[in-house]
Amino acid sequence: MGLSLYNTATHTKDPFEPLVPDTVGMYVCGPTVYDLAHIGNARPAVVFDVLYRLLKRQYKNVTYVRNITDVDDKIIDAAKRNDETIESVTARTSKAYHEDMAELGAMQPDIEPRATAHLPQMIEMIQNLIDLGNAYEAEGHVLFAVAEFADYGKLSRRNRDEMLAGARVEVAPYKRDGADFVLWKPSTDDQPGWESPWGRGRPGWHIECSAMSNQYLGKTFDIHGGGQDLIFPHHENEAAQSACAHDGAPLARYWVHNGFITIDGEKMAKSVGNVRSVRQLLESHRGETIRLAMLGTHYRKGLDWTDSALKLADKALDKWYEAVKDVDADTGSADHIDPAVDAALNDDLNTPQAITALHALASDAWAGNAEAAVKLRTSAQLLGLLGQDSESWFHSHVGVTLDETKIDAMVEARNAARAARDFAEADRIRGELESAGIALEDSAGKTYWKRSG
Repeated sequence: MGLSLYNTATHTKDPFEPLVPDTVGMYVCGPTVYDLAHIGNARPAVVFDVLYRLLKRQYKNVTYVRNITDVDDKIIDAAKRNDETIESVTARTSKAYHEDMAELGAMQPDIEPRATAHLPQMIEMIQNLIDLGNAYEAEGHVLFAVAEFADYGKLSRRNRDEMLAGARVEVAPYKRDGADFVLWKPSTDDQPGWESPWGRGRPGWHIECSAMSNQYLGKTFDIHGGGQDLIFPHHENEAAQSACAHDGAPLARYWVHNGFITIDGEKMAKSVGNVRSVRQLLESHRGETIRLAMLGTHYRKGLDWTDSALKLADKALDKWYEAVKDVDADTGSADHIDPAVDAALNDDLNTPQAITALHALASDAWAGNAEAAVKLRTSAQLLGLLGQDSESWFHSHVGVTLDETKIDAMVEARNAARAARDFAEADRIRGELESAGIALEDSAGKTYWKRSG
C-alpha cells in the first residue's frame, strides 16, 4: 500500500509521489528559540518524526530539513527581560529544545539551518523580488506586494477581509496595501541587525523559510510541514514569495499540517496559565509516555491534553514492554512489520489505528505468540516506540528516589533474608521498596524489579 497524505493545498487525501523517484525532500518549520518548548511546539516534532521514519523505510534518499528561527522580536524581548544577550537566549533555548525533543524520541533532522546563518540568501531573494516588481522599499522596510500575486490566499482559502484580520497587525502607513507583509525591517542600535542594500536591519519571519528551503531542497520540494496555525499568514506568505522569486514554481507539492492542542478542553495560553512545557511534563512523565499520548490522536485533529491520557499511555507501554521482554530491541526487519500497522501509517499517518493494531499484537504476545511479540517490537518502532530494552523501561521511572545500585543491594538483602527464612525482614525490605515505587516479581528462582506508577 502506498503512502497517502492529506494535502492542505488540495483539501484532499492525495497519493504521495516524490518529485524525483526514490528521493524525498521535506521541510518542517521549527522553533523560534526564545523560551522552553511547550507541547504545542512538540507536536509537529513528533508527528513529522513519524513521517520521517516512514519515508526513510520506503525511499532511498530522504532529506529532512527543520529550521531554527534565532532572530525574532520575541527573542529580543526575552533577552531584555532576562538581562542577557540574544546569543545567550538562543543558545540556551536551542539546547533545551534539542534535549526535550530527544526525550520524546524525535530524531534530529538531516539539516537544521539557523536563520542568522542565511542572511545572504535572504537578501538575495528579497532583491530578486524587488527587481521582479513583487516587492518594494518604503521607509527602510521592504514589503511584498500582495496585489502583484494573483494566487495570494489560495493555500489558506481566505478572502481579503479574512486575510487582513488574520494578519493581526496594525496597517502601517507606508504600506501600499494593508495585506502587504514585511521582508526586511530596520533595526535600532539596540537590536540585532545586518547590512543590506536597504540599510541596517533584519529579515521578516516569512522570508527565512523560503530562503533556507531553497538552499537545501531547491525551488520546489515534496513536503512542507508545520502546525495549522502556520497556514496563514506564514505558509501563505512563503508560498507567495517563493513562487514569485522562482518564475511561478510552487514551493511545495504537499502541505501537511497538524492540529492544535488544548489543555483539558481549554485553549493553551499564558494569560490562562495553562501552558505546559515539555520540560515540566518530563519532571513527572517519561518521554515515551508523552509521545504515545500525543500519537493517540490523529495528527490533523485537535488534541486535548489530559492527565488521564498520560496514565493510559504509561499503562499501555508497561503492557507492551512486558510483552516484548524476551525480544531484543534490534530484533526484526521490514518483514516483521505488521500489515495492519503499516496500512494505518500509510493512510495519512493514522497513528490511532496503528496503536489499536499494536494493542492487538500485545494481546497475542501475552497469550504466548512469539511472532506477535517480534512484530509488536518492530512495528512500534515505526512510531518511535519500544526502542529500548524492557529492563531499561521498567527500571526508569520519574520520581523514584532510590538509585539502581541501592535497589539491587536491597533485592539481594531480601533474597538473603528469605534464604535464612527471616520472612519478616524480607517483607520489611519488600515494603520499603514498594513505598519507594519499586515492585518485585519472583519468577523461576530469580527476583526482578521494576519501577511502578
